[in-house]
Amino acid sequence: MIAIIDSGGANIASVRFALERCGAEAELTKNRKKIEAASKVILPGVGAAAMAMQTLQTHGLVDCIRQLKQPVLGLCLGMQLLFERSDEGNVEMLGILAGSCGKFQADEGRSVPHMGWNQIHAVDSGTRHSLLTNVPDGAHVYFVHSYYAGLSGETIASCNYGPTFTAIAGHENFMGCQFHPEKSGAVGEQIIRNFLAL
Repeated sequence: MIAIIDSGGANIASVRFALERCGAEAELTKNRKKIEAASKVILPGVGAAAMAMQTLQTHGLVDCIRQLKQPVLGLCLGMQLLFERSDEGNVEMLGILAGSCGKFQADEGRSVPHMGWNQIHAVDSGTRHSLLTNVPDGAHVYFVHSYYAGLSGETIASCNYGPTFTAIAGHENFMGCQFHPEKSGAVGEQIIRNFLAL
């Protein structure tokens, strides 16, 4: 069973349907024991970092998530929550990935939030990450976000929207996509299938 952590996000139904299309059973839960027993865990999120962290703290899930050993995938805000802190409310987050999240600055021809289709490019680390199996370089995926994590040693794929930022991150069993794979067509479905195959 795949556990979808209920962090109060609004994109839960589309994540669940995407998993079902890939033949996976998933349960939305805040129950620590169910999360710990799951074969894989997804941390989705839409909204504000502080509110999502408050929800996780209220339900005693911060340490639970930090200690998970099975594959974990954060989506959109869920990926940002894996980092150390966010300028959005100056909030401390899970601290699983090194770095912090800052806000895009609007510019001529570039509005905030970053919303719509954009390209992702694999970071050349010598080994292509399993999440990118059968995903062509330069593939388009769907983003909706105002905050972003910069590039780091844990960046798997990048995207450019003024600054070049982390589109996919990973450290050991923890991974994250800044975009919405559940809304990214065939490319997003391939990434979900790659996660399920881990």
